[in-house]
Amino acid sequence: MLVCSQLPAATVVEEVAGRWLIDLLGLPADVSFAFVTGCQMAHVTCLAAARNAVLERAGWDVERNGLYGAPPIRIVTADQRHGTIERALRPLGMGTAHIHDIEVGSEGLRPDQLRSALEAAPNEPAIVLLQAGDLNTGAFDPFTELIPITRACNAWVHVDGAFGLWASASESYRHLVEGVQMADSWATDGHKWLNVPYDSGYAFVRDREAHRRAFGHKASYLDHSEVARDPVDWNPEYSRRARGFATYAAIASLGRHGISRIVEDCCTHAKRLVEEAGTSEGVEIVASPIINQGLLRFRDVRQGASQADHDRLTEHDIRRIAESGEAFFSGTTWRSQKCMRVSVSSWATTEDDIDRAIAAIKRLSAEARASVATGGVRAGGYLGRNGGDNESGTRSPSSQHTDTK
Repeated sequence: MLVCSQLPAATVVEEVAGRWLIDLLGLPADVSFAFVTGCQMAHVTCLAAARNAVLERAGWDVERNGLYGAPPIRIVTADQRHGTIERALRPLGMGTAHIHDIEVGSEGLRPDQLRSALEAAPNEPAIVLLQAGDLNTGAFDPFTELIPITRACNAWVHVDGAFGLWASASESYRHLVEGVQMADSWATDGHKWLNVPYDSGYAFVRDREAHRRAFGHKASYLDHSEVARDPVDWNPEYSRRARGFATYAAIASLGRHGISRIVEDCCTHAKRLVEEAGTSEGVEIVASPIINQGLLRFRDVRQGASQADHDRLTEHDIRRIAESGEAFFSGTTWRSQKCMRVSVSSWATTEDDIDRAIAAIKRLSAEARASVATGGVRAGGYLGRNGGDNESGTRSPSSQHTDTK
């Protein structure tokens, strides 16, 4: 039975939607949850609970004593991660100097690397950050191998699953998140694959008491219930909109099959776009999509062209594609090289959208190669229609877009 205290309709809808999300994402049924602005605030929520739990194990009450004199917490993570991690750690008082970066190759974080990092400081409280869907390549950490190592070292496991956690909703991609349910906390977005309006993110925490200790609050001017779930006890904000309604409506209308279809269609579209565009001369596939994200790079085909030439041409082509109005792709730097990041997450993207995006990439990259031959591409930008650097770009109404947590 659902019991509510404040704002009954919003509270009940949020609780129902939260339980549906837990089921869709394949998480343990008894985890706590919070509806927040996006994956960054989901990280803040989860890492606040993690901070509480790992310091309690070390004999420190952070909610009472703060961080003054507290044991330092090591943050162990692969060096390829989203910037929202740092932005989440800083306001929690866990500075970036305490991040232990593990340099990883194309195979991702290896069990021996994680074990060595944790055993190097066995007595320090630690939080391990794993990824479900790298922001550039869509790669997944091997959860079934890494999480048991982390647990054996008494560390907390947090999973950044902004995109990738939704693989659980698809039978075709569920194998990518095998073992993820063994983690201690998980963060994901609703305004990506669930396609609900900005802003919408979700935090999930195994240790309900650590989660509630981090945010729960009682005051004389507030009514409290010992049996009802009050959202304010699980969220960073007091004042917030009722995000549960959009999530409830999306899940109720799409159902399990509809959400699975969105995930699978977006993955299919991304793979076709990258692989077909990559057949063009001068277009290099840097990372073929594992899920819905991949990387392309535009190469200067002149003899003796440098990495700087390839980077400049890649930036030039990204701008020209945006200017065409056919699609919008963001740029990224991956392993010291400029790339075009392909990310497909809209339910409305069609085969025709992908055809047009591929055609635009092929046409504009061919034009750029011809321009290079006559000196049209130069440092700092490209020659626009009026002979100057053109920084304009437009977003396709229904096709690819970059993502922000």
